[in-house]
Amino acid sequence: MYKIAVMPGDGTGPEVTAEAVKVLKTAATKFGFKMDLTEFDFGGERYKRTGETLPDSAVEELRKFDAILLGAIGHPDIAPGILEKGILLKARFELDQYINLRPVRLYPGVETPLKDKGPNEIDYVVVRENSGDAYTGTGGFTMKGTPHEVAVQTAVYSRFQVDRCLRYAFEYARKYGKKARGKGPENTLALCGKTNVLTYIYDLWERAFHEIGKAEYPDIRRDYYHVDATCMWMVKNPEWFDVIVTGNMFGDIITDLGAITQGGMGIAAGGNINPEGVSMFEPIGGSAPKYTGKGVINPLAAICSAQMMLATLGEEKAADAIEKAVMYVTANKLKSLAAGRMGFSTSEVGDLVAEKVAQ
Repeated sequence: MYKIAVMPGDGTGPEVTAEAVKVLKTAATKFGFKMDLTEFDFGGERYKRTGETLPDSAVEELRKFDAILLGAIGHPDIAPGILEKGILLKARFELDQYINLRPVRLYPGVETPLKDKGPNEIDYVVVRENSGDAYTGTGGFTMKGTPHEVAVQTAVYSRFQVDRCLRYAFEYARKYGKKARGKGPENTLALCGKTNVLTYIYDLWERAFHEIGKAEYPDIRRDYYHVDATCMWMVKNPEWFDVIVTGNMFGDIITDLGAITQGGMGIAAGGNINPEGVSMFEPIGGSAPKYTGKGVINPLAAICSAQMMLATLGEEKAADAIEKAVMYVTANKLKSLAAGRMGFSTSEVGDLVAEKVAQ
């Protein structure tokens, strides 16, 4: 029995979350486990009614769950940053979800903007540190609103934060790297940094990377790429990558680049992971308010986030079945991943995946 908190959120979030839950229930029946689902209404509409984002009492309640399934956060009537900081970042920091895991995998039948690249080339994972960097809120203004205004936002990392992220990435590469999956001669972990300019933070990252790798993971090949080179090779030679580890800011940027190469935000899913606590899983595409209530939004990213949740909980057979079902649907059923052009409604796509999982 798994206790799952469900936060559908804003815009099309409730629509795609409903399809993810549909597939989860099918997988639970098929593979012999149970789920106790509890829904929470945190998001834009609640904020408009009550002024609340994610209160401290809710954080304490969320600690009691095995995982959180999130739909989308973002409301057109609310200024950017209020909900994102008050719900998403608060949950990540308070629940110490220090890993953001973002698979970049092109599924069969899905178009990519990269010429002559296919599923064999676009198949890697980004491990993004999720608790430090410029996202900690360290900084502020002086003389705000004057001609002499100064704004400071400081990127901060401790050796503890860096070490635990790196160890997670090394372990992930050992278990899920290309050699482990039978898709390459070795498992490789690449550090994405900027040691030639950010000479303090990424000096720390690089030293820790090689120290831990040499002492504890000699079986994992270690590579290093500057972040600008990483972006170039993600476009030109994505097949070079296996597992990438990087800091919070760079990870935020390169994973969206990765998402567009795998077919766009409609297929990209991510996990905010605390390996010792409660993790939260979400589609990356946002709330897409212009499509709300039309039944045309693509739910596959939400379904893939549910698949990631099951894999993290240890239900790997069920997770594998969901991923294979999604691949079957992209290869054989959908005309496009774009909203309104799939050839099926939102709920029909969920039905297609659920039916394949049941088989």
